[in-house]
Amino acid sequence: MSDLASAKLEQNVLRVTLARPQKKNAIVSEMYEILIGAFSRAREEDIGALMIEGAGGCFTAGNDLGDLLAYAYDFENAPALRFIRALAACETPIVAAVEGEAVGVGATMLLHCDLVYMAPSARLRAPFVELGLVPEAAASLLLPRRIGLAKASEFLLLGESIDARSALELGLANAIVEPQELAATALRAAQRLSAQPRSALRATRRLLRGDSLAVLARIDEEAAIFAEALRSPQAQAAIGTAANRNRR
Repeated sequence: MSDLASAKLEQNVLRVTLARPQKKNAIVSEMYEILIGAFSRAREEDIGALMIEGAGGCFTAGNDLGDLLAYAYDFENAPALRFIRALAACETPIVAAVEGEAVGVGATMLLHCDLVYMAPSARLRAPFVELGLVPEAAASLLLPRRIGLAKASEFLLLGESIDARSALELGLANAIVEPQELAATALRAAQRLSAQPRSALRATRRLLRGDSLAVLARIDEEAAIFAEALRSPQAQAAIGTAANRNRR
């Protein structure tokens, strides 16, 4: 538990809330540790489902850029990378409630969620290339599979955003829900998942997802390139400029 994020058990659903709204829930190491801890707790306590949401009308602006730069020369131990690996390995169903911005890892983590509900204000963006970086969370593998190479290229190469309506049409969201009903809708879905026979649910989830080793291998491949790029003068300058802009 923290002032920046929380994980609370509600009817066998572990509800994780990112709570740094003054920074659009940009994720720092402490928040990643809570997310990683939630995955471990769900496994150890045999919790039926996880729900991830953001406070203050925003899902998350992605990695806190200053926090990310702190791991430029130790990226293998970065909480952000440990989170991505834990997310991909998580066997507990995950439901996301997305309102407002879902940037960077805020967008790519949705590819690992089983059900995604969005408010009309939801907007996904992946500004990796413009920051001199590459995608993470196996997005370079999973996104073309999900929405096709052409749309994935617009999103990852050009950094074009995807709004809630387009996300629904592309199969990145299950439904668009009014903001006042978003959290309740996602929680009900997570509770329905939690009530299903556990072994059948998890086996079906594995079958739907296919080869997990390929996903984990792509995460490692992306991470190696990401770490090298993060140390480059081009990325350091771009990230520094963006971080300064975000402070204003």
